[in-house]
Order: sequence, then C-alpha cells, then structure tokens
Amino acid sequence: MALSDEEQKLLEQMEAALAAEDPKLAHTLRGTKTPRTLQRKRAAVAGLAFIAGCGMLLAGMRAHWVVSVVGFVVMLIATVIAVTAYRKVEPTQHGPSKVQAGQRAGSSDSFMDKMEERWRRRQDEGF
Repeated sequence: MALSDEEQKLLEQMEAALAAEDPKLAHTLRGTKTPRTLQRKRAAVAGLAFIAGCGMLLAGMRAHWVVSVVGFVVMLIATVIAVTAYRKVEPTQHGPSKVQAGQRAGSSDSFMDKMEERWRRRQDEGF
C-alpha cells in the first residue's frame, strides 16, 4: 500500500530527525539485511559447510574412519540447514494475491489442504 504525500513527508522528517539524533542507529536501520537475504546467506554458508564435509569425508578415508563419520554428519547438518533456509525464503508475488474463501491470508497450507481444496473445486465444477 502506497503512502500519501503527507505521510511520505512525515516519514522523511522522522528519518531525518533520527539520523540527526543517532546516526549510528540510523545507519544500522538502513541496512539491507532483510529476512530473505539472511536466509540466502545461511543457505550459502550451509553449502560451504557441505563442501567442507565432503572434504572431511574424503580425507577420513586416508586418515581415520572417525574423520569420515564427522564429515558425513557435517554434510547432513548442512543439508538440513540449507533446505530449511530455502523453504523460509518467501516466494515473490507477481501480482495481487488470490485468497480463496475459507483460507486465511498469509497462511501456508499443507499439501493435504491443497489437495482437499482441489478436490472440492472438482466436485463443485462437476468433473
């Protein structure tokens, strides 16, 4: 939702007052760290940890089997972190969102909920 001109001017005045009062805080608040970028960074670090785990797995073949086991555990943990970080990134919306009757806006439906909704639509349409 766009702000009106009056609200935009008021917001700019508040930002200027904050920057004058506490420039360090204003700089921190202007940062580009959104939840999306944090999750992407987390996924990237997990990818690097996975590669390190692969290296440990291979090095453990030459050194000691315990190193291989630790490498496998590192790979497993990195994969779980990467997958959860990837799932937390919200998909971008390319237009107005379509909220169907009976669904809450912003709720993420499970697979079964989606299948039940499709089944209801098919029954209503007579297919």
